Amino acid sequence: MRVHRSGKPFTDPSGNRLRQWMGVDEHVFYDRERVAIVPMAFCFPGYDAKGTDLPPPPICARTWRGRVLEMLPKIELTLLIGGYAHGWHLPGKATVTARVAAWRDHAPRVIPLPHPSWRNTAWMKRNPWFEAELLPALRARVLEVLKP
Repeated sequence: MRVHRSGKPFTDPSGNRLRQWMGVDEHVFYDRERVAIVPMAFCFPGYDAKGTDLPPPPICARTWRGRVLEMLPKIELTLLIGGYAHGWHLPGKATVTARVAAWRDHAPRVIPLPHPSWRNTAWMKRNPWFEAELLPALRARVLEVLKP
């Protein structure tokens, strides 16, 4: 809801974590000339009965995602953030862990990531390779594509 109210994606602790993973500050992250943030849904879908965010409505991606990506002709790096983005962009059925673990299969143009939510802190502890191997490679690739 905080992000919905701000009108800017990732203006929350998840965004702080994502920027840390990428090795960029807010100025770079929100620079529309260098970074495009294309969510799976273009709205806040609300909460379920337990107070958890609802998933992005599939109609949003079907309606808008292709159109938006067509308008971005020079995509050098796509970060697939979370299972819904993985499912849309990567073939087959696999868990988030399996897809993120296979990040080298898609690099350097695509890197699947878990969602940077605090809820995934335990996932990160169970998968120390993420921080040790993937994040340094991610930061290096982000630096490479953002070079002036």
